[in-house]
Amino acid sequence: MDNFVSNSFSFTTMASDRQKNIIITLLIAAFLLYSFYLYSTLPVQRYRSSEVSDRGKMVWQRYNCISCHQIYGLGGYLGPDLTNVYSFRGKDYIKAFLMTGTPTMPNFNLSDEEMNDLISYLNNIDSSGKSDPRTFTIKPDGTIEQK
Repeated sequence: MDNFVSNSFSFTTMASDRQKNIIITLLIAAFLLYSFYLYSTLPVQRYRSSEVSDRGKMVWQRYNCISCHQIYGLGGYLGPDLTNVYSFRGKDYIKAFLMTGTPTMPNFNLSDEEMNDLISYLNNIDSSGKSDPRTFTIKPDGTIEQK
């Protein structure tokens, strides 16, 4: 019995060069196929934003809104999470805050175009789902899906 165990152990540890090449080839093929699958099914390809919404994102970045506000729970904590503010409060409410500011949020003196672009961006984010990360399911490819 001891002879059998030592022989089988040496067989598994002493794979031939051909077996090693086959294993390496299979691993490389699996990696390439999985990579192709991941990049061909990116969520970015399924969810397109409008040009106005893209400009709104640039306004969001220019005025560094993320330093005080959160999107999907990521960002600053001075202001509220704005992921779903559009569906909870509406366009007019958001516009009023942007026009006047608050004691903690300054009035950035946005132009009408910047304001409309930013509101469109918030509407686009709102339509993508809810901000509570506890409702997310992580899929095998690393993307998330709302429960």
